[in-house]
Amino acid sequence: MSTEARRSPRFSTRAVLLGVLLVSLLLAGIVSYYAASTPDGLTKVSADEGFADAEKEHATSDGPFAGYESTFIDGDRLGGGLAGVVGVLVVLALAGGVAYVLRRRPSDQGS
Repeated sequence: MSTEARRSPRFSTRAVLLGVLLVSLLLAGIVSYYAASTPDGLTKVSADEGFADAEKEHATSDGPFAGYESTFIDGDRLGGGLAGVVGVLVVLALAGGVAYVLRRRPSDQGS
């Protein structure tokens, strides 16, 4: 058997990126529907230790995606899924932008 026949299949960068995008959007949009509604660790500790009343409003607490939900959509689960999808798209766009700026460029061979 030749070396060529034993190699594992190669995936294009585009296929990998599309797979990452699809899995991320599915996790953010669908799996978040089943997320626990119980408070996270810091919220629980602050309530248990008695300093939860010291919490202050954040400057962007009235934003469209504040509190892991969409304020302009009725239904907590649908709003949470949409907020997750938008969050994934924003993070991937920022990461893609950084990768684009920092990518390796071919060096000039002739200079």
